[in-house]
Amino acid sequence: MGKPEKEAKLNRYSEIVGEVFRKNYTPGATSVPFEREQFLEAAVERGVVLPKNLGDAIYSFKYRNSLPASIQATAPEGLEWGIYGAGRSKYEFRLERPLEIVPRLNQLVVKIPDATPEIIQAHALGDEQALLAKVRYNRLVDIFLSITASSLQNHLRTTVKGIGQIEIDELYVGLDRHGCQYVVPVQAKGGKDKHGRQQTEQDIACCREKFPGLVCRPVSAQFINPNKIAMFELALQDDEIRVVSEEHYELVTSASITPNDLAIYAGRGRG
Repeated sequence: MGKPEKEAKLNRYSEIVGEVFRKNYTPGATSVPFEREQFLEAAVERGVVLPKNLGDAIYSFKYRNSLPASIQATAPEGLEWGIYGAGRSKYEFRLERPLEIVPRLNQLVVKIPDATPEIIQAHALGDEQALLAKVRYNRLVDIFLSITASSLQNHLRTTVKGIGQIEIDELYVGLDRHGCQYVVPVQAKGGKDKHGRQQTEQDIACCREKFPGLVCRPVSAQFINPNKIAMFELALQDDEIRVVSEEHYELVTSASITPNDLAIYAGRGRG
């Protein structure tokens, strides 16, 4: 799909979501409920070509693109609107504080011998799949969190009470040297995808509901470039998403790792 076609699709989505918001919003509201079927009605009323996949229109604004300026203009200073699930086929626009999680420019880069099979790198379908594969084959969850982790399922689609259907990019389970067991939902952010507050919140809610006996440690992975990956551990504290820790990993040949690199890593381990 070329760029003009993508832009045309986003413009159609913007018209539809803008109409849904306009019909449900009242000044001063902090949440604006709506149902999936209203997207159909808005498309007809605006004379817009109906999306083949209504879910894609909603997903686009939940995780990839900013809501139209006409919607954001109604938000008080310091806040912005986001779309959240509120049950089966139910959603709401909700005011929230902006969340910006971007790799630090001065972060130390840890070089890791690249163990990704060449055939996987050659045939990965899209940035997200390529990123998940590199995280998995190079055991970056293990290294980053200092646990032994195994992939339980990727692209897990399930429902969560009070939220509705969600999808977790990849779900790991693991344990540490003391026997504590963890569940690790991983967000994969490639291309122009952005870290979403609602995705982290729903990942945590899912893990609490489905795995109440395990400690949840949400992780976001983001491409800096095709061989460099930023890893963030996130947590929910005082109703805000916080960054617990951040590391950058570069996948290289073993010959690219120098004795000086190893000395730096050893010094960090002793500290």
